[in-house]
Amino acid sequence: MSISKSTDPADLGAVEARSLIARKALSPVELAEACIRRIEEVNPAVNAMVALDLEGLRKASRAAEADVMSGKPLGALHGLPIGIKDMVDVKGLPTTFGSLIFKDNIAAADDASVTALRAAGGIPMGKTNNPEWSAGANTVNRVYGATANPHDLTRSSAGSSGGSAAALASGMVPLATGSDLGGSLRNPASFCGVVGYRPSFGVVPGGARATALFPLGTSGPMARSVADAGLLLSIQAQPDNRDPYTAVVGGKTAWAPEGFANLPRRDLSSLRIAVTDDYGYAPTESIVRSHFAMAIKELSPLFASVEETHPDCTGADRIFSVLRSVMFLGHHAKHLDEQPDLVGDNVRQNVLEGRSYSAEDVGKVLVMHSTYQQAWQRFFETADFILAPAVTISPRDWHELYPTEIDGKPTKSYYHWLGMAYASTLSGHPSITIPCGKDANGMPFGLQIVGHRHDDLGVLTVAAELERVIAASGSLALAGPDIAALRKAAPLSETPGFLTTG
Repeated sequence: MSISKSTDPADLGAVEARSLIARKALSPVELAEACIRRIEEVNPAVNAMVALDLEGLRKASRAAEADVMSGKPLGALHGLPIGIKDMVDVKGLPTTFGSLIFKDNIAAADDASVTALRAAGGIPMGKTNNPEWSAGANTVNRVYGATANPHDLTRSSAGSSGGSAAALASGMVPLATGSDLGGSLRNPASFCGVVGYRPSFGVVPGGARATALFPLGTSGPMARSVADAGLLLSIQAQPDNRDPYTAVVGGKTAWAPEGFANLPRRDLSSLRIAVTDDYGYAPTESIVRSHFAMAIKELSPLFASVEETHPDCTGADRIFSVLRSVMFLGHHAKHLDEQPDLVGDNVRQNVLEGRSYSAEDVGKVLVMHSTYQQAWQRFFETADFILAPAVTISPRDWHELYPTEIDGKPTKSYYHWLGMAYASTLSGHPSITIPCGKDANGMPFGLQIVGHRHDDLGVLTVAAELERVIAASGSLALAGPDIAALRKAAPLSETPGFLTTG
């Protein structure tokens, strides 16, 4: 089994690779070895993959090939290597959460989500880097160090799923998992030029979430195309009644997971589109506003109407600040109290902030949050989708833990710059980031598409149509990183600040 010698299997998308495997035109072993080779060549420069099970990958790929050759039924992810964010257990591999407290923690069993991937034929083959406890949107920690942006090794890959995004962009894996509270799937996708999808709450179950009844954080897929993300989502979006927001009746959910892997075409010409570059409150950088305006000018003729408007986001910063810090307080106060020297700045800030709020503060914010969500539902009575930038800034030096200023104006907190993402987090609406050209700094720009709550299929289909248009555009198409340059680059671990930042 083989493909054209001019094509490196590591550069194949997941859907294409899976199709070639089924047709016996690509061996799972060939794909696995290509991913291993790419990791060996470029990961030292990027530091996206932080723990590997290469023996397990090789063994599983040989078994996958045997199943193909014997004519056995093949799962949706059959033979595809998958990177797993280091917030989730993979048996036999470290799960550190990016925390020094857990630097020696080895998972005794697979998380339920990993079990589902294996059942579909996927091969979880290593862990991808994230900041400590996924706190913040720069992927740096004191266990594994920083993850660089493959498009410019001096710049951040964002986060918190920055390792997954960087691994995808540089061809180390065809699929990767991530999670998202304040944009942790969408921000790194934007910075690295890949796709990150935050589903409606409950679509991807998370029974292991420490604050399962708080509808803010969720897992989701990352990939190099919308179709590939949909393929992974079709396995992640399974019935699981351990998640209180995953409605399971008669063993089934309200959505058909297999539909995410077979996206229908979508006519864009009837759609009413709202566009915003700041939701009325986010501190968006001028370079981001300029590129977004250019992109919208080119894309606007595709739609029935395009209007500069947005939902009422009154109180978004306050709501997100209080709810986020209370979540961190509940989960991490013991770590700060018992082992303060092993807790990083972002987690420390969140716990201390949580302690500054009273029960009355929290009660008022819960009411504000309800009002906020209702405003978004009213807004979507007259709009089909929102288009917006994914992130407020162009990628910056990874030594900068977070931006303290944007266009000369100070930010309010280490997460204030994530306002373009947490606007839809707070409302519970599905949101995807797709590559949309390079900004004036020559860095990838992510276009964010937000849809009606629970219209996950709609968001994916519109994203896929826009992806096709952008790919054919002379000004918006995005080329991948320079792999040859990554092969030649010095190891990131030799850079000052590699382990101390964060």
